[in-house]
Amino acid sequence: MDLKTATALRRLRLVSAPEAISFLLLLVCSVLKRTTEFNAVPVMGAVHGALFVLYVIFWADAWNRAKWSLKTAGLYFVLSVLPAGGFFAERMLRREAEDAVIASRARKEDVVGA
Repeated sequence: MDLKTATALRRLRLVSAPEAISFLLLLVCSVLKRTTEFNAVPVMGAVHGALFVLYVIFWADAWNRAKWSLKTAGLYFVLSVLPAGGFFAERMLRREAEDAVIASRARKEDVVGA
């Protein structure tokens, strides 16, 4: 994996958890708006919207650079629209990065099959 691909995956991984947190907070704010006088939906909506746009931009860049299949790219996009999906995306991206590091080290040490 080249440096630009690793960077694209890292950016996507770093924005996925905050995007998921903002989505969950937006849902909580929506419930509070309807049950109390507290209304933080406009603020949380803007924060979540900005993080979601960043996620989509970073997702498109990662898809382009990592040469994901349509199935893999679709999975990461679907995870972005699920309330806790960003946490799963972050975990999968971290595992993918760790596997790439292991494969790179194996190639350097001339391990067969890496």
